[in-house]
Amino acid sequence: MKMYLKIAGLICSILFLFSFTSSAQARKKANRDTENFRYEIEAVNTGVQGTYLIKVWSYSKKPAVAIEQAKKNAVHGVIFKGFAGKPGVPGQKPLASDPSLEDSKSDFFTPFFADGGDYLKYVNVAGDGSIAPEDIMKVGKEYKIGVIVSVDVAKLRRALENGGVIRSLDSGF
Repeated sequence: MKMYLKIAGLICSILFLFSFTSSAQARKKANRDTENFRYEIEAVNTGVQGTYLIKVWSYSKKPAVAIEQAKKNAVHGVIFKGFAGKPGVPGQKPLASDPSLEDSKSDFFTPFFADGGDYLKYVNVAGDGSIAPEDIMKVGKEYKIGVIVSVDVAKLRRALENGGVIRSLDSGF
């Protein structure tokens, strides 16, 4: 009986390590997807003053990873891509006017976008976090997941200005 318990414990340990490793690999893949701009952003509605309410479409082989990665993609998109508007909802230009800024200020952005990084201070999943069935699509071997998030652009802009990443609006031309 003791032998069976030891074997069962060993099997459980191996399965736990395997699942932890595969989860970490999925997050690394999702981070590479973010770095390669593998997401889309669209306007949803006007948020409260100083915020954008947007839908971020993220790609991943695992839906749970795509949902979590949507927060990082949303902040990244607001800073570097901006988004088009739709009737009744204006689009927004990116906060950073220089696309090479991410590389030239990598000392700021690498820790900022790390897992659990400061980007989380400026984004929240809207509503109860549930995803509508029409916002989950299978594209080849991956899922394309649409998540509605709110980005606090006013605070994000201040953080980027204080970090010396972008110039403040009142700094002149």
